[in-house]
This record gives sequence, structure tokens and C-alpha cells, in this order.
Amino acid sequence: MTPAPATGARDESAVAASARELLAALVLEPAGRVSPSVYETGRVVADAPWLTGHDRRLRYLLDAQRADGGWGGAGGYAVVPTVSAVEALLSTLRGTEDSVGDPLAAAATRGLEVLADWLGRGTPLPDTPAADLIVPALVERINDHLAFFATRDDRRFADGLRALPGGDRRRLDAVRALVGSGRPVPQKLVHAFEVLGLVARRHAGVSPVAGAVGASPAATAAWIGDPATPGADPETLAYLRDAVGPLDGPVPCCTPITVFERAWALSNLARAGVPVRPAPKLVAELTAALGPQGTPTGPGLPADADTTSVTLYALARFGHPVDPASLLHFDLGTHFCTWQGEDGRSVTTNAHVLEALGWHARHTSAGASRYADRVVALAGWLGDEQQPDGSWADRWHASPYYATSCVVAALDTYAPADIAGPAVDRAVDWLVATQRADGAWGRWAGTAEETAYALHVLLGVRRPARPGVPEAIGRGLRRLAEVDDRDEHPPLWHDKDLYAPVLIVRAAVLAARQLAITRSDLVNSSGPVAVARPYGGHMIGSA
Repeated sequence: MTPAPATGARDESAVAASARELLAALVLEPAGRVSPSVYETGRVVADAPWLTGHDRRLRYLLDAQRADGGWGGAGGYAVVPTVSAVEALLSTLRGTEDSVGDPLAAAATRGLEVLADWLGRGTPLPDTPAADLIVPALVERINDHLAFFATRDDRRFADGLRALPGGDRRRLDAVRALVGSGRPVPQKLVHAFEVLGLVARRHAGVSPVAGAVGASPAATAAWIGDPATPGADPETLAYLRDAVGPLDGPVPCCTPITVFERAWALSNLARAGVPVRPAPKLVAELTAALGPQGTPTGPGLPADADTTSVTLYALARFGHPVDPASLLHFDLGTHFCTWQGEDGRSVTTNAHVLEALGWHARHTSAGASRYADRVVALAGWLGDEQQPDGSWADRWHASPYYATSCVVAALDTYAPADIAGPAVDRAVDWLVATQRADGAWGRWAGTAEETAYALHVLLGVRRPARPGVPEAIGRGLRRLAEVDDRDEHPPLWHDKDLYAPVLIVRAAVLAARQLAITRSDLVNSSGPVAVARPYGGHMIGSA
């Protein structure tokens, strides 16, 4: 077997140059780069047809429809975007003249057929935000449209359309009753405020933050209603205009994601040891985002333990530590909630909390006395959450490779050896066993993002290599070498719809390339590996 060429200073310099370009983008584009959302775009089509780019949003919905008539990801991940797209198309058709052969009507009919099948079979919904509110709310609106068209004998629906199954409305009814009672609106609801329909219009219990309602174009459009009516907020209108700009019409689920994007990108680079320093402006703005209760993902959202802990960890790793006392607001005793009142639990949130507390417990005397016991207990909780096959799964990402990478990074660095060792070994064995024939990893298909997460584990853990690890690394790096900076990444992250935070994913891929340089002992034992690839205009790795 011919050994792979050794990596050297030139390779590390190229990685650092690409990382500097990425950091410059974080400063120049503070709103963040996020893939478009079918769900969110559908809501803006329906609730803000007056907004610039309406025709482009309709074209995006038509172009994004799948061959089977649905929209979005695999399995239950398709339900939320499909109900949104269908309702948006029907809403648009309801306001236009009858036209035989209308492509919007054809797309809506195909979407209705597949929705009727999914809802009739009780297709399970994944654990994405507000899915149990969104689906019954939009089914109700769809059925109202269908009743309207039935009375008009609309020729665009010559074959007739049957109403969709209503599903479980209990939680939606409870939310409507709560909001209608005049009691305070729970902050966690505001991100999906559009589910309330007309009740959301200029609701007095909600105040936009930096023009945004819940950092969501859909929620903001539903709240502002018709901008021609008196009292329209100019800052809110400006937010919506800005939201439709970067993608030329379609919109993401959450924007801006300034703190989230910067914290995740920086932590990925720091964890892999990429030799780069963020600009003082970036550090200062991240530090300023941390308040006594932590920091939220976006304006108008509640502070959460996930964004707070990753921000704390990134700042500490780049030499600007901030005491993590704000995280204690999320401590439930057994584990940490993502935010107060969370339904369910997140292993990745707790892995990130473990990293933030673990760094301070290891590097500061105050942290050692205050957080060391909590670190041990939290590591034990994460170990107990491991799946029988050795992986972890989470509510903020569709892929177990992301969750497993997050947990292994935290356990391997900050957990006691008797907890970390067995759990990490089982995770490594799972990764080796689930690698695809082409060298990639992925839940539904091999992706660069998930392959990078697998390599973070295989190249990053400090334990002796398990059987098959060098070979798996070699195959994975050969696959990753086919990825360049221009490639699109499929949406795998959970919001109301699946999405891809573009620069975070790029940072993850770049971190895997850096680890291939740092762990040349494992790479060189895996056989010939070509990891050179244009990345942001630079060559990464060696051929």
C-alpha cells in the first residue's frame, strides 16, 4: 500500500486562508446565509402578496415541487412544507380569475392528492418547531379554500377537490384560546405566530424586535397584515424587504441568524485547531450579545442554552472567556433545557453546555469549584442518552451524524474517562459500520456535511484507533475531496422546515480538512488520499 503524502505547512496555510475568507463573510453578511424554505416562502406568498418578489416566490414554489406532488424532505419532513405550498397556491388562485390550465391549479391539485394520502395514513411528523400547530392550522385554511372553490364551480378544478382530514387540533385550539384571552403571549410561540391567522394581525401582545417578529418572515408578514392600513411599522416593512433580498424572492425560516451562525462557525474552527483569529469586531459583537439570561438565536426569540453555550465556548477558545453563569438559568437538575418551557430535550444542546462548562471547569479556578460537579453529572446524562447502536439523535438536526459528532466532541474532551471511553468507542464503531460504499456518510444519502461530522469523530478523538478506522478515514477523505466551495448542501437542520446554514456547514467541512492535516498519522496509514480541492479560491490538503 502506498502511503499518502505527508501534509505540511502549505496545507495548513491554505486551510487558514479559506477560514479567513469565511470569517470575513461572517462580518460582511451579518444576517447570515440560510437556504430558502418552502414553508416560510409559502406563508409569505399567502400573507404578504404585496411584498416585492411575489411572482418569484410563486415560481420558486412551482420549481420546488417534487415528482410525487409534495415538497420538502423525506417522509414526514414533507408534510409541513407541502401544506404551506398548497395553501399558498390556493390562496393565490382564490384571488385571481378562472383560467383553464393554470399551472398553479395543477400544482395545487397534485399537492392536495399527496397530502390527502399522507394525512389519511397518519404520517408521523418529525420533531420540528410548531409542526403540531402548523399542520392543523393550514389544513383548516386549505379546506376553507376548497369550500370556496366548490361554490364557484371553478373550471381549474374540474374533477373536484375533497377536503383534507383535520387531524389533532387540541393544541392549536389551546394556543388560540390562550392568545385570545389577553394573557401574555409565550415568547417561544412568536417564531410561529403565523399559525394564528387573522388573530396575529398587529396583536398587541407582540412587539417586533429590530423589525422582526420571532426572527421569522412568515410570523412578521402575518403580524403586519396589509401595510396600507394605518400604523404599519416602517422597521417591520424594512425587515421583510431585507428578508426577500438575498435569495431574490424566496425567504429562509429564520433570519437574521447572526449570533448562531458566528458562534457555530467559530466553534467548528476552534475545535479542529484551524490557525485563524476572528476580527476584534466579531469577538466584540459576540460578547455583547451575551446578557444575564444568555443569548437568543435571532431577534425576538427567547434566549436559549444552545446558542448561549456555543457562543461561550467559541469566545473561550479564542481567548475571550465569559463566565457561563447564564447557563444555570436552563439547568433542570438532570440536564439543561434549550429554553424555559421546552417540550422535549436536546442532546446537542447538552453537549454544547458540557463543552462550555467543561472549558471553564478545566481552565479557571472559579469554574473548577463552581461547575466541575455539574460537568460530571451532565456527561453521565449524555452517556445514558446514547442509542443502542452507538449513535445519538437530536431534535435540532435530521442527521444522527451531527448529534453524534457534538456529543463525542464534548465527552472525549471533558467527561471522565470511565464515562467517555465506552461511549466514544461505541460511537466510533457505529460510524465505521455505517459508512457508505462511496466513502460518504449520510442519513438519506451521502452528504459532505455528514461526512465531515463523521471525520470530526474519527480524526478528533484522543483514544486509540478502533478496527477499521484508518480505512474509513481514507475513504471518507477521498469522498470529501470531491466537494468544493460552490457545492450546495442539502437542508438537514430543523426549523419549521429543514434548512442549511451555509457558512456553518462550510466551517464543518473546513474543520474536517484541518483535522486531516493535524492527524496525519491516521491519514498516512489509510492509503493514498487526495484531499486537495478548490475551497474559496485556495487549495486544501495535498494531492
